[in-house]
Amino acid sequence: MIFDAQGGYLRQFERLVGIMAALRDPEHGCPWDIAQDYASIAPYTIEEAHEVADAIARQAWDELPGELGDLALQVIYHAQMAREDGHFDIADVLGAINAKMVARHPHVFGDQSRDKSPEQQTADWEAIKAAERRAAGKSERVGVLDGVALGLPALTRAIKLQNRAARVGFDWPATDQVLDKITEEAAELVEARDDLGPEELAEEYGDLLFVMVNLGRHLGLDPEAALRAANAKFTRRFNYIEAELETRGKVPSDSDLAEMDALWDQAKAAGVK
Repeated sequence: MIFDAQGGYLRQFERLVGIMAALRDPEHGCPWDIAQDYASIAPYTIEEAHEVADAIARQAWDELPGELGDLALQVIYHAQMAREDGHFDIADVLGAINAKMVARHPHVFGDQSRDKSPEQQTADWEAIKAAERRAAGKSERVGVLDGVALGLPALTRAIKLQNRAARVGFDWPATDQVLDKITEEAAELVEARDDLGPEELAEEYGDLLFVMVNLGRHLGLDPEAALRAANAKFTRRFNYIEAELETRGKVPSDSDLAEMDALWDQAKAAGVK
């Protein structure tokens, strides 16, 4: 069974690589695909990753294979362009990740003990990554925050930066101190709104968001997931408002805040979450 499954995986993978090569063929390929480059495809790569996350959040298991396929295509797309440019090909991509995963799991593929907590394994992972950067000569001094990708969504990058700093002891020991910091940052935001310019206002707003992310981390919550859930709840309740207004022969632009706010409370009372 395993052999047959692997054969199926390999055949489908090779077919996808071949399809991508055909789409990029200068003489017989698709003009749109031929015209693309790394920069033009990168936004689609990010979009497809978010669509995978969306399908998971909705538990849309019937949609997930398609979304994962779309994301896999992005990897093949970049590798095909790199092969054309003489940089690398998909075999190099797969070889690199295979080698990385084996090297970073000595407790699975080596002789290290598996008797470690997830926290210790995370610390070991970061230590191995730092050693890899030193070995590659990427930095004479490997900083604690090095390697946290700039292209991550801001909330996700914030929590990764905070986690890195926390591992070396730069963190509040208790949630109460984070809440105190939120109060402080909120007061500074009000001051900036009343007395300072737009640049200072944006800075203080960013500081408040950063501390809110830290609160989520201390509470064991994923800020990105929490905000997605809040977005979904807002959407469902606003849809309720629109539906109720429709029964009254109205659309939101015909209503006012008082009426819509009352319908919002009605949605909450009806259990719309």
